[in-house]
Amino acid sequence: MAKLNSIGLDVAKSKVLAEKLNELLADYSIFYQNVRGYHWNITGDKFFELHDKFQELYENLFVKIDEVAERIRTLGHTPNHKYSMYLKDADVKESTEVADGIQDVNDTLESLQIIIVLQRELLELSADAEDEGTNALMSDYIREQEKLVWMYSAYLK
Repeated sequence: MAKLNSIGLDVAKSKVLAEKLNELLADYSIFYQNVRGYHWNITGDKFFELHDKFQELYENLFVKIDEVAERIRTLGHTPNHKYSMYLKDADVKESTEVADGIQDVNDTLESLQIIIVLQRELLELSADAEDEGTNALMSDYIREQEKLVWMYSAYLK
């Protein structure tokens, strides 16, 4: 019989999940900082609408960062907390242009795509580990973010 952690999940599978969740934490952390930069620095005729939308987005990302870190702890592991690790581990890259609204929305869409793909990987891993907590979290995130992709894409048209 497999060794179980404190919430009844296989220890080895939980470790793999925690490692992948730390990758997600890195992506979310870089994305969060990018979006704050968009919010602070946006200029031009789309300022008012994008300034507010970017604030909504970074506040939402802040909550997700906390939830992902707490899920890692729940699985019995330690969430990474250093930006140097986030920069090394993240597939989302730091944005260099933060004042151009159209570029910011394009970067947002690119980041969401990276994150959604990773969350789908986590869905598979969590299903295999019979980890309903992580599975539910990822399902909720994906549903919400797919709608954001639709809305930001419609904005660009």
